[in-house]
Amino acid sequence: MRAPASLSSELKSVAAEQGFAALGIAPAVTPTGFHQLLQWLQQGYQGEMSWMQSRAELRRHPESLLSGCRSVLMAAVNYSDGAELSGGPRISRYAWGSEDYHTVLKRRLAPVAAHLRTALPSCRTRVVVDSAPLLERDFGRLAGLGWFGRNTMLISRGFGSWFFLAAVLTDAELVCDEAEERNYCGTCTRCLDECPTDAFPESGVLDARRCISYLTIELRDRSVPRELREGIGGWLFGCDVCQEVCPWNRFAPRECLPEFTGRRWHVSAERVPVELLRMSVVDFQQVFSGTALERTGRDVMRRNAAIVLGNLRQLEGDAELLVALRDDSPLVRSAAGWALCRRGGAVGLAAVREQLLRECVAEVACDLRLSLEECG
Repeated sequence: MRAPASLSSELKSVAAEQGFAALGIAPAVTPTGFHQLLQWLQQGYQGEMSWMQSRAELRRHPESLLSGCRSVLMAAVNYSDGAELSGGPRISRYAWGSEDYHTVLKRRLAPVAAHLRTALPSCRTRVVVDSAPLLERDFGRLAGLGWFGRNTMLISRGFGSWFFLAAVLTDAELVCDEAEERNYCGTCTRCLDECPTDAFPESGVLDARRCISYLTIELRDRSVPRELREGIGGWLFGCDVCQEVCPWNRFAPRECLPEFTGRRWHVSAERVPVELLRMSVVDFQQVFSGTALERTGRDVMRRNAAIVLGNLRQLEGDAELLVALRDDSPLVRSAAGWALCRRGGAVGLAAVREQLLRECVAEVACDLRLSLEECG
């Protein structure tokens, strides 16, 4: 049997071979963040993410995912290639890849779990990515990978915050790394100050209901609140503002795994919102199948595209918005009407008035009426 310290070193080497920036080991405990999570849920900051409330108790201890769990291996992998982007339509960097990151992380972490089982044949393991109820950030801190920034992100002094987290749970008792107890944000508040929708009621607390990532990805059954649409700016999917302004990301690697690059949607492409509005169900599946954007769905992405066109009025898109105004989806109709009113123009305003007369969904009719009133 290998010495515990030697085994830990071997596991970290295997993780590095698989492209991970770091691997740390934490004890399987109830993290302090669990009680903070309960308080956060009581404030209603989760919005319509009901699964966070219903599965909250499962996050109390890793045993809910693996009985007898004693150690948690936390792996971090960079997902940004450091590309500099100008203004315009944007998609969050984590979704630039040709594959969904859940699939990539599980595949690349499997050899780490296999190495552990080979060394300790009697142990059990489970690979976990963020779709399972585990407080990854908390265990990342306990494993020494970083500290919690004011924007709630886990930040590493060595490689910033542009990274995914994944875990290997095991019932083996391994040598643990030292937890990161210090916070290195100092007096910096850039992430809080630059948030376009003021989503941080206080340092270290995120009100997801105001977060652009929540609004463009998780909010799927209703329209984006009117008072927050302008703040979305050019973000079609997700938001990176609080990470882009973080000084610690100066130390982030400028390369990443090939699975996280290669999509043309990550560029500041003026035609992306228009192309999204034109997409049929089949087109959407062909383009986004197997990627992070597939889960959000066609109607939500087209709603987001309309909002972006309402904010970036210099872009072409009036013709597509006129068609979207009669879309089958109430989400798309509301957003298209808002965008046309924001963009102005006699043809667009006349079309919104006409749609208001025929609109049969009360919520959409109310939204169209308010859009017309706001533009005078």
